[in-house]
Amino acid sequence: MFELDLRSRKPIYEQLVERLKQLIINNVLEKDEKLPSVRTLASQLSINPNTIQKAYRELEAQGYIYSVKGKGSFVSNSLMTDNAAEIKKVKEQLKKQVAEALFLGVTSEELIQLIQDVEKSSVGEG
Repeated sequence: MFELDLRSRKPIYEQLVERLKQLIINNVLEKDEKLPSVRTLASQLSINPNTIQKAYRELEAQGYIYSVKGKGSFVSNSLMTDNAAEIKKVKEQLKKQVAEALFLGVTSEELIQLIQDVEKSSVGEG
């Protein structure tokens, strides 16, 4: 399904959360699609099942997935309507990244083009 950087300073569960979010946002994982079971994914990635469970709990708390007792975890139909805190966090991260890009010499035009490219690829796949 995907690779994790076991040498990264970022915790494995956070890497897993980010990667699954990307797959959901880019519609690689479709709405109501069943995610691999905790045991299956832990086996595929050779990591502790508790790490997978922690990532799934985080994704569920953020509204990206939902769980059905005895059936597993599935991609949510829509994100939680009350995601103002998540939006604020993303905007703060973007602000820092844009400031760094500008400092390193990336132009405003290049940033605008990048946003348009990302928007096209995200909307185009939906």
